[in-house]
Amino acid sequence: MKQSPLRVPYEPVEVTAAPTANRRVLSKQRTRAKVLDAARQLFLERGYEAATVRDIARRADMSTGAVFANFEDKADLFEAVTAEDFDRVAEAMREVAAKPQGDLGERLVDILSTGYVYYADSLPMVQATVSQSWLRPLNAELRGRAALKVLLGIIGDALREAARRNEIRQDFDVRLASEMLWDAYLANFRRAIYDGWSLETLRARLSDQVDIVLGGLKAR
Repeated sequence: MKQSPLRVPYEPVEVTAAPTANRRVLSKQRTRAKVLDAARQLFLERGYEAATVRDIARRADMSTGAVFANFEDKADLFEAVTAEDFDRVAEAMREVAAKPQGDLGERLVDILSTGYVYYADSLPMVQATVSQSWLRPLNAELRGRAALKVLLGIIGDALREAARRNEIRQDFDVRLASEMLWDAYLANFRRAIYDGWSLETLRARLSDQVDIVLGGLKAR
């Protein structure tokens, strides 16, 4: 009689990621974070033009080759730094927007003033960001607009919620109103940079600007 071949019970083998690959990814992430920290320090201390990739590499205690392995050039590095700042400001604004507050004007001032607080000790970065925004290529501009869209969305959500509560009329251009409020907020940084305006003064001016914008949105 013909014997059946011996069958060994199948036992699935768990496949795990190679430890070496994981270490490589973590190492790359640490290097990137270290370069970004060094770049932020130098952009803040010297401004965009005076800070060189060589100096950034030296501050990060690594070679220029390590910097270029993570970023195309200084402009790309600066964009990454400002993108991190935008993400942090957006998160802080979301936290403020999620808290119960007063009327719409107070809510908007609280939300936008979060940006003033975040940048209070790094106004040169704001100056460099605005300056470089006029010089960056189209692709970088589009990425910047995508990041800005997130912040405008937070303002827009507050406006829409107020419209649902009948604090303001519903037939208004949310995008236009959000952009007007953002432009007012951003323009005030010039006074902080050149005239030494305090957080309290910035907030007071912003409150007046918000009142004027909302004055055109009151329910008829």
